Amino acid sequence: MRVRRQRVKTSDYLSDALTLLSGWERDGVQIKRELACDDSQHAALTERIKVAADTLRIRPSIRRTNGHTQICLGDRDGDAITDGEVTLAARIEDFYRTVTAPHSS
Repeated sequence: MRVRRQRVKTSDYLSDALTLLSGWERDGVQIKRELACDDSQHAALTERIKVAADTLRIRPSIRRTNGHTQICLGDRDGDAITDGEVTLAARIEDFYRTVTAPHSS
């Protein structure tokens, strides 16, 4: 039996954690971020996001447009942003730094 995480009302600790994630914008019960990256970086970033999202049982919306990757976390029909979504946003920041870091020789 699969257990689905309950959405809880956004508590202070989630709001505080979200404020530490620069670049993420809150839009109701969703959080969004746009990242500049080339096509190969987008592919590497997307792969990492999908693995982490599967683990957290979250379905992010990821789009590629005009040299940017747009990411949206949260369900428009949901009640609140979850701790898992904030966790995934933090992981995405780490992934982005990794895929855009200059390669050392």
